[in-house]
Amino acid sequence: MKKNKAETNETIRKLIEIARTHFTEYGYADAALESIVHEAQLTRGAVYHHFRNKKGLFRIVFESAHQAVAERVEQEASKSGDVWEQLEIGCCAFVAAAVENQNKRIMLIDGPAVLGWEVWRSLDEKNSMRSLREQLLVMKQKGFLKPVSIDAMTHLISGALNEITLWNAHNPDHPQALEETKAVISLLLEGFRSQNP
Repeated sequence: MKKNKAETNETIRKLIEIARTHFTEYGYADAALESIVHEAQLTRGAVYHHFRNKKGLFRIVFESAHQAVAERVEQEASKSGDVWEQLEIGCCAFVAAAVENQNKRIMLIDGPAVLGWEVWRSLDEKNSMRSLREQLLVMKQKGFLKPVSIDAMTHLISGALNEITLWNAHNPDHPQALEETKAVISLLLEGFRSQNP
C-alpha cells in the first residue's frame, strides 16, 4: 500500500515538473499533452486519471508555481527582523519572482486566460494575499500601521503588486523597471506607516 502511494506521488510529481517545463517553454496552447506524457514515460491515461485533462494539469502546475513564489517571498522577507522591511522586501520579492521565466508565462499570461479570472483570483488569494494579510495583521497589532481596514489594504496592495508585476513582465528594460518598482513600492507602503509605533 505504501509503495503504491509513493509511486503515485512520484508519478504526479514527475508529470507536474515536466508539464511546468513544457508550459513555460511553449505556453498552454502549444504545449502538447502527448509530448509531456512521452517525456514522463507515461500514457495519456495517467494524466486523465490524476488531472482529468490538460487544463486540470495546468491548474496544478499554476498552483505549484504560485506556491513556489509565495515560499520565495517568505524566504526573502525572513532575512530581516524588522516587520516594515519584511513587508517591503516581501512585496519586491513577489514582483521579482513572478516575472522570472519559469513563472511569468504560467502565472501572468496563461493563468488568467486558461483558468479564468475568478479561479486565478481565488488562487492568488489563497497564496500571495493570505501571506500579505498575515503580515499586515502583525504590523497592525504592533502599531506600525495607520488605523485602516486590513482587508482593504490587503486588496489595494495586492492589486498594485499584480499590476506592477505585469508592467515589469512586459518591460524590455527589466533591471531598470525592477529598480523603479522597488522605489514605488516603498513610497506606496510608507503612506500606511503609523508615526507612533
